[in-house]
Amino acid sequence: MSDNTPAPAPLLTPATIGLLLLPPLVWAGNSILGRVVADMVPPITLNFFRWLLALVLLLPWGWRLLLPSSVMWPHWRRYAVLGLLGVGCYNSFQYLALHTSTPINVTLVASSVPVFMLAMGALWFKQRITRRQLLGATMSIAGVLCVLGRGDWQTLLQVELVMGDVYVLIAVLCWALYSWLLSQPKDPPEIRGNWVYFLMAQMVFGLVWCGICTALEWQLSDNPHIDWGWPLYAALLYVALGPAILAYRSWGLGIQRVGPNIAGFFSNLTPLFAAVMSTVLLGDAPQAYHAAAFVLIAGGIVVSSKKTS
Repeated sequence: MSDNTPAPAPLLTPATIGLLLLPPLVWAGNSILGRVVADMVPPITLNFFRWLLALVLLLPWGWRLLLPSSVMWPHWRRYAVLGLLGVGCYNSFQYLALHTSTPINVTLVASSVPVFMLAMGALWFKQRITRRQLLGATMSIAGVLCVLGRGDWQTLLQVELVMGDVYVLIAVLCWALYSWLLSQPKDPPEIRGNWVYFLMAQMVFGLVWCGICTALEWQLSDNPHIDWGWPLYAALLYVALGPAILAYRSWGLGIQRVGPNIAGFFSNLTPLFAAVMSTVLLGDAPQAYHAAAFVLIAGGIVVSSKKTS
């Protein structure tokens, strides 16, 4: 076969579809739980406990990574940055957002990540933007504005952002930069080829950042407290096993099978799942502008991801 022969299109088998459906379902549950436990534990503290427990759960398979002779230490700068953006900032700002915004709003705005990735790729990573991608970006940004304006376009000029909306936008920017840095092939083979090592390397340094921010949170907050009990224990177990480990693993396998473009469509199911869960569990019924925003954001990403014939 000639080297110029195009590779066959990846097939979405039932197993692959299952792998790619699992992360948005788990992420939606994470946003619901973040809202439920908002009064039980400070948000940055919740993120610290989440990743600490996840690290402990992975230690039986990845403890060798922490040895002084590990290949991780010569690359500590890379994993310190990845840990700051992916483990620290992204998740902390999401939990902060859920104190003043709804899970539906948070997941809808977060689903605009591909648009910010497109902009960062053009500005910092020399990626060319096509007219189709610009159209898709415009549609997705319109969806974000629809959420921020609560569906009333005339009030956008006078809109006062809820702090949760600001926090989730910061989280989106952090995740977009994290994703671009993640795509750069700068990891030693021993880590890149082992998903436990790859995730743990980010956790180790991310927990340092989370620990510093948690200490500041307790120093600067008016009345920080933790309501220990089985609801919080169950929530911590879920966010450690689900969003921090299971979703990362399933997402990585799904991308390996079909590539990031097709996988990206599945990530935008998160707000749909969050809307259903919010209605059932929290009584936060979706509004018409949520549906319009979802159509705009998902449609924009589909348009921008299509290849011209």
